[in-house]
Amino acid sequence: MSASAVKTTCPYCGVGCGVNLSSRASNRVVPPVSGDKSHPANFGRLCVKGSSLAETITPKGRLLQPMINNKTVTWEAATDAISAKIKQVTEEFGPDAFAFYLSGQILTEDYYVANKLAKGFIGTANVDTNSRLCMASAVVGYKRAFGSDTVPCSYEDLELCDLLIMVGSNAAWTHPVLFQRISAAKAKRPDMKIVVIDPRRTATCDIADLHLSLKPGTDAAIFSYLLQDSAHEHLLDAEFVCTHTEGFDQALAQAEQSTPTLEATADFCGLAADSLLQLRDWWRSTPKTVTFYSQGVNQSSSGVDKCNAIINCHLATGRLGKVGAGPFSITGQPNAMGGREVGGLANQLAAHMDFATPGAIDLVQRFWQAPNMATENGLKAVDMFNAIEAGDIKVLWIMATNPMVSLPNTAQVKRALEKCELVIVSDYKMGTDTSAFADILLPATGWSEKDGTVTNSERRLSRQRGLLPPAGEAKHDWQAICDVATKLGFGEAFNFKGPHEIFAEHAALSGFENDGKRDFDISAFESITKQEYDALVPVQWPVNKANPQGTARMFTDKRFFTPSGKARFVPITPALPKQLPNDEYPFTLNTGRVRDQWHTMTRTGDAASLSRHLAQPFIEIHPEDAQSQGIKDKTLVKVFSPYGRALLKAKVTDAVAKGSVFVPIHWTQQFSNASIVSALIPSEVDPLSGQPESKHARVTLEPFKQVKYGSIVSEVPLDLSDCLYWCAVTSDHGYRYEVVWPTEMPIKAFKDRFARLLPKTAQWVEYTNPHNQQIRLAGVTKDRLKLVVYISDNPMVATTDWLTSMLAPKQTLTEMDRMALLVGTPANVEDKGEIVCACFQVGTKQINQAVEGGARSPEALGKTLKCGTNCGSCIPELKTLIASNKETAV
Repeated sequence: MSASAVKTTCPYCGVGCGVNLSSRASNRVVPPVSGDKSHPANFGRLCVKGSSLAETITPKGRLLQPMINNKTVTWEAATDAISAKIKQVTEEFGPDAFAFYLSGQILTEDYYVANKLAKGFIGTANVDTNSRLCMASAVVGYKRAFGSDTVPCSYEDLELCDLLIMVGSNAAWTHPVLFQRISAAKAKRPDMKIVVIDPRRTATCDIADLHLSLKPGTDAAIFSYLLQDSAHEHLLDAEFVCTHTEGFDQALAQAEQSTPTLEATADFCGLAADSLLQLRDWWRSTPKTVTFYSQGVNQSSSGVDKCNAIINCHLATGRLGKVGAGPFSITGQPNAMGGREVGGLANQLAAHMDFATPGAIDLVQRFWQAPNMATENGLKAVDMFNAIEAGDIKVLWIMATNPMVSLPNTAQVKRALEKCELVIVSDYKMGTDTSAFADILLPATGWSEKDGTVTNSERRLSRQRGLLPPAGEAKHDWQAICDVATKLGFGEAFNFKGPHEIFAEHAALSGFENDGKRDFDISAFESITKQEYDALVPVQWPVNKANPQGTARMFTDKRFFTPSGKARFVPITPALPKQLPNDEYPFTLNTGRVRDQWHTMTRTGDAASLSRHLAQPFIEIHPEDAQSQGIKDKTLVKVFSPYGRALLKAKVTDAVAKGSVFVPIHWTQQFSNASIVSALIPSEVDPLSGQPESKHARVTLEPFKQVKYGSIVSEVPLDLSDCLYWCAVTSDHGYRYEVVWPTEMPIKAFKDRFARLLPKTAQWVEYTNPHNQQIRLAGVTKDRLKLVVYISDNPMVATTDWLTSMLAPKQTLTEMDRMALLVGTPANVEDKGEIVCACFQVGTKQINQAVEGGARSPEALGKTLKCGTNCGSCIPELKTLIASNKETAV
């Protein structure tokens, strides 16, 4: 069969790695997926999620045709229904009765036409995005300081700085390729200092010279203190502050009042004074400093102030616009920045212009020749869903995101979607928590089919190229929007023949009457042809006549985009989170990502290899808290907040502080019946950015006591609605579940429950151990395995890879296999233990054996087992296992 190949861009985090992809004539991607060595974001590196992309390109669960009320219809019927309803509600109730809720997963071209239709032609600014949940506070912080949403740094600054301060970022798991670049830089320059500021001890601490485990939400105080200390120690760049900034005296006065001494600041942050002293001394002596910050800063009710506290320090000491220096916000999604560029947030207009920018509304209206320009900010995400519940927004179009899992206060989101008159969901998957509420489902193209551009965290535009044809009747999101726009009577303005035409118009708008007044300018591409667009190489904006090859670093000329041309200091007062623990809810909940999953697992959940590292949702609890609550490791825990509850397996660890717990964000009702963390999160937001305080909630914990734990492997999917808890774990063959039942179910009840799933000719192979209350059942038909159920009073870890392999097509059972089903593993199959290295499927038992055999470094383990030699994401865990083995030996 003929083969074809493309260079494209990874669809996961904001690093924006280049990827090589190849396919056969059978319209399937051929593994392995490899990193593009020519791409300046990753130079060939890929994390395990990127390396596993081919596994996620599957027809399983694809939405292939438009549907209205769960019935298949034509595209014509679907777009007729959408346009008719939009006309009806906007004529009757005004343009703000319609809203888009978009995603950092769609491409810039998709974003552009959605924003243009809503703000220029329908006349509403109710266009928001799940990017509101990850980087909105960083945007407002930059705009307050620089007059523009301008990330000043490049990735190479992370390698060239002498001091890297990582705040609220577990980059080892969330941005693994950047972490590997940083790790390699430190290995070459051991004198480079790395400080991690995070309440948890994460994998990122592996390369840290100093970890500040601060009290949740107190980050701003550290930088408030560094600002006033810099002034008192005469570390200011006096010429820069005097000539190129304004507002310094007010910001300094506030810092002196809020954080007068090192001791007072350390006490506020819950830190040892010596730790803060060490950071202060390194800050004083290291001009080449980058502060790298992410969701731990942004997802806060005072996130904007935290961002400005960081920026204030860099402005005061002149640490920006230079090699190896700057305040660097890292985005969480592949195209969060692209959405910012086109106006994909409700408080933006277009091309980095706001409704408040003098003359901007008129400028954009003239460029678009728009008949119904929106003239004021729309509703941000949380406010948007409140307005839906109130009945003010009557038509909602959701694209490529899953707000039933990602927005805070899930119960409120559910009420809003149930109340909305028309919910349209564009997605490439059929069943998501959100699509269950859709009146109209539109099949969208997915990665490997989509064609357009994205922008990564260092302002670098890259092409995401389509290699496969759209599956079924799927359309690109921009095509679906243009179809509806045409039926609304705006066809002439949306008559795009391909994404290159949209990109060219976007580029032209960026340069329209700009003349250097606005930071975002890619006008060099305003006449781009399809051939040039297809050949576009990664480049950092601005890209214009003055910078035809792009711009690596901003503000090198010390000119900013404020009315005065000067950067602005912003006085800030450190503030604690809105909802603090109390007697009823004594624990502080933190949330975040795990290494091998992405967002709500719509894509990564299809890859069995990505489910082996952390197979189930969990809650990290400090050992002393676990003991006081009667909670044991791996047992089921009820977690309650004032807004909802979740059921999670306990992970007892001192990586979290006493009084704090941590839960990952990924699991949905497709993968677990009651483990959605957003159900616990309040709708508290930053008043300026509207970004939710998703990193903080107050909760209480309660153990389950009278339960039975089970592992199930089945040839067919199971209805487990009678379980207290179930979690579906993606496997290569059949279906795997981890479950918890009420204790009172006797053995006969278990056999009767599952007998219905087996053919009449099936036989039970059965084992019962009255001493440890274990029950093992295997349903077998002739020489074929149909079902395995392991049941115990205590949590167990079964060798599930071997069990699921027994469900493979043409796999027959020998007499030895039948015996092994009851033992849990055959004698001739290695028990790997819990998987640590997803790239090469290396487990804890293999690693411990290798360490005992003399492999006492990650490099030695790599030579022996290959672990850590591909993406490197498991290296921190390898080091932990090596250290634990040494302690045990002592």
